[in-house]
Amino acid sequence: MDPGKIDFYNLGFNFIETKEMYVADYKNGSWSKGKMEPFGPFEISPGAGVLNYGQGIFEGMKALEAKNGDLVLFRPVENAKRFNESAKRMLMPTYDEDEFLNAVKNVVKTNKEYIPPYDSGGALYIRPVMVANGPVLGVAPADEYKLIIFTVPVGPYFPEGFNAIDLEISREYTRAAPGGSGFAKTCCNYAPTMKPAKETKAKGYAQIIYLDASELEYIDEVGTANFFAVIEGKLATPQLKGTILPGITRKSVLKIAEEKLGMETEERDISYKELFNKSCSEAFCTGTAAVITPIGSVTLNEEKRVFNDGEPGEITVKLYDLLTGIQRKEIEDEFGWVVDV
Repeated sequence: MDPGKIDFYNLGFNFIETKEMYVADYKNGSWSKGKMEPFGPFEISPGAGVLNYGQGIFEGMKALEAKNGDLVLFRPVENAKRFNESAKRMLMPTYDEDEFLNAVKNVVKTNKEYIPPYDSGGALYIRPVMVANGPVLGVAPADEYKLIIFTVPVGPYFPEGFNAIDLEISREYTRAAPGGSGFAKTCCNYAPTMKPAKETKAKGYAQIIYLDASELEYIDEVGTANFFAVIEGKLATPQLKGTILPGITRKSVLKIAEEKLGMETEERDISYKELFNKSCSEAFCTGTAAVITPIGSVTLNEEKRVFNDGEPGEITVKLYDLLTGIQRKEIEDEFGWVVDV
């Protein structure tokens, strides 16, 4: 799409084709030298491992225009590491982390005219994806793989922007089970979440809060985002037990809360029942796409808890301002998280 025809100030989280993508192929036990090529389709065998057995992984990243005009990435090395952890879980080849970072930078530079302006609040979403394109018949890893990194200009993931969203707690659907692949960003983890999301949105909610698959008691995630709550003055988030994605924004928020706000943080089991107690004063969810999104209310059947009259809580606002301030070079990045393109 011609970038001159894009309204960068009214972007949603929808697919918009950009100019070029990065492509590398894995054959005969090694990766080819990656290269930039025009964005477009590629041929794939009907027997491809990704089509038949879901052997595919991806990442989510953003390139931003900083306040001073620099083009920046936020903790991209963490994405490279997580990409490889997902690959290992799915018996896929890993990709050199330095090559990954260089590839991401090249994709951003090539598509820089699609980066929304600083004052728009938008970003250039970066999607690295690896698929098993080699044909297989038995349930086994493929011999050939394709890595593609493409970009899309986006606005906020939730249309509400930095406004509180309403969530429904599900005791019908679960996202991941212990011993499974919940911690990996694999394609097959996400398709099953579409039906629950569609059903809850039809009832007026923005997303579902998933509970653990074992007891249907403890919070796992909010759709595809990590969950946080302020309980008895402490910032709590579900602990990583293999069922929850190890979010990079999650990791950053914990650090900011401790170092910048002096808060005590907890990674622990959080019962959904705690959200209905007065000891829980506010809640929010985090992710590359969601950034920090306030939670205005949670509902389970006929029981509903509203936080802060449906407005973002004080801690949520402070964390959002600090995180986005660091990401866009509005405040000092004392953690060394921001990387220039």
